[in-house]
Amino acid sequence: MAKTPQRQSRVTARMGGRILADTLVAQGIDHVFAVPGESYLDVLDGLYDVHKSLKLVTCRFEAGAVNMAEAYGKLTGRPAAAFVTRGPGACHGAIGVHVAMQDSTPMLLFVGQIPFDETDRDSFQEVDYRKMFAPLAKWVTQIDQAHRIPELVAHAVDVATTGRPGPVVIALSEEMQKHIAEVPDLPRVPVSVAHPDPAAMEKMHSMLAKAQKPLAVLGGSCWSAEGRAAIQEFLSGNNIPVTTGFRRQATFDGTQNNFAGDLGVGADPGLLGKAREADLILAIGTRLGEAVTQGYTLFDLAGATPIIHVHPDASEIGRVFRPALGITADLNAFAKHARAMEPVRPRWAAWTAELRSLREAQRAVPNYRGKLNVAQAMRELEEMMEPDAIVTTDAGNFAGWATRFLNFSEDQRYIGPTNGAMGYAVPAAVGAKIAFPDRMVIGMVGDGGFMMTGQEIATAFHHGVAPIILVFNNQMYGTIRMHQERNYPGRVSGTALTNPDFAKCIEAFGGHGEVVTETGDFAPAFKRAVASGKPAVIELRTDPEQITTRATIADLRAASGKPPAKPAAKAKRTPAAATRAKPAKKRG
Repeated sequence: MAKTPQRQSRVTARMGGRILADTLVAQGIDHVFAVPGESYLDVLDGLYDVHKSLKLVTCRFEAGAVNMAEAYGKLTGRPAAAFVTRGPGACHGAIGVHVAMQDSTPMLLFVGQIPFDETDRDSFQEVDYRKMFAPLAKWVTQIDQAHRIPELVAHAVDVATTGRPGPVVIALSEEMQKHIAEVPDLPRVPVSVAHPDPAAMEKMHSMLAKAQKPLAVLGGSCWSAEGRAAIQEFLSGNNIPVTTGFRRQATFDGTQNNFAGDLGVGADPGLLGKAREADLILAIGTRLGEAVTQGYTLFDLAGATPIIHVHPDASEIGRVFRPALGITADLNAFAKHARAMEPVRPRWAAWTAELRSLREAQRAVPNYRGKLNVAQAMRELEEMMEPDAIVTTDAGNFAGWATRFLNFSEDQRYIGPTNGAMGYAVPAAVGAKIAFPDRMVIGMVGDGGFMMTGQEIATAFHHGVAPIILVFNNQMYGTIRMHQERNYPGRVSGTALTNPDFAKCIEAFGGHGEVVTETGDFAPAFKRAVASGKPAVIELRTDPEQITTRATIADLRAASGKPPAKPAAKAKRTPAAATRAKPAKKRG
């Protein structure tokens, strides 16, 4: 047998910092999001030499940098790299690792490390990263020898992108970055994905043919364009009603007649009731986690309702709910195989139509009290969004306005932290706009979340991109206040906020600021923000009483059965609110 020709690789003497930079390029990493630190100074020098192949994005806070890298991975299916310095930098960045793990997002986090001979002395900023990140990441390693950089980084990319995708953390010893080594660059090698068992696919087809009220729950990550099209053809071709998992709303085209809405926090109670009536659950990609299953109560744990669970990680199948059929497969591969199957003759046309009617009914705009009807604003936003717009969301009750009243179409994307991390939306929007500068990017964030990482808007100015940030300002930590009112009505403690003038904040950077207090002002304000071509903030001053899309604070108090001990304290008013002359006008 003839030998396979050996791959030609460059073998030159280089410092560890340069080897790492070249390795990232060889592995197809084209974006690095970083807050610089002296613990990886030599890597920064190495990145200088590869700047034509790899974009270095300088960020303002480690949590922002890692969330930008996570958003990049969510949107592209390919890992970006984040770099943070040792100790405090790693601690700040840990939140993004947790997001990537729970959201199944491929990502690499590199952390500077202390010098060798200071180990275990509680040295300046010393942390054992294997212990620190062990429960948060798919794999944690440390590179102590420069000649092993290509090997370990190549393996890290493989781990991050195969099976259930996730984050890998790599610590970089300080001296190692200066060491000289002669080692070849290792290019990315395609890894064959898991394809579904043909026998399992036949069984799925048989189970589907016998169903009367099937329901698909779609989730997961790293869907390709072809995979999305294939799963849509399979589900629509069989007229199966489709729900999406928590913050996975854009996994399926919401304009399709078989889209029934999302399962998760703030889901339509009517849809949840129908989900309990289903006689077959087709869970594709979703882990069937706590949010999707309403605290693990939506389905029977023992499998009284048959569940077909499709997931790339076999360990997730049957982890909580016992399925009637488990299929371990890459989601895109499964979708292509499912599309190729002969459609069943569905007996559930009325069932699908009923679930779709529930979706449209919940999108009808209620007559909310107050001047600003956020539901109406969301419906108007849907009409103004470009066909390939990207929407990022933060954690909080405000996020329910988008998921209830927006339908995301085929090429639009909606990403958010399924682990409920506040402070995600602004850096994610900046990262998305850097990755896709020609697409409209809208970030949605509450007043609490904006004040956590809103400073990353500076990164947008630094790199010349212009996301539009909608700040939902109700002057409180709304989700916690909701729970507070349910359990301790009227006893407001720790949830009221005092905010700055958000429009002035963006104007201080040289961006475009708007304040909206009335429904009719939203669409013109949004159009002005788009036309400005600048990073923009539109502050929506929402009614604090309307705590969710379905309940007021008064409703929660009444439902609690506990009379409030005293009137609820009001949040302090935004200092500039009383002096602003007129809402929804461009300042300046």
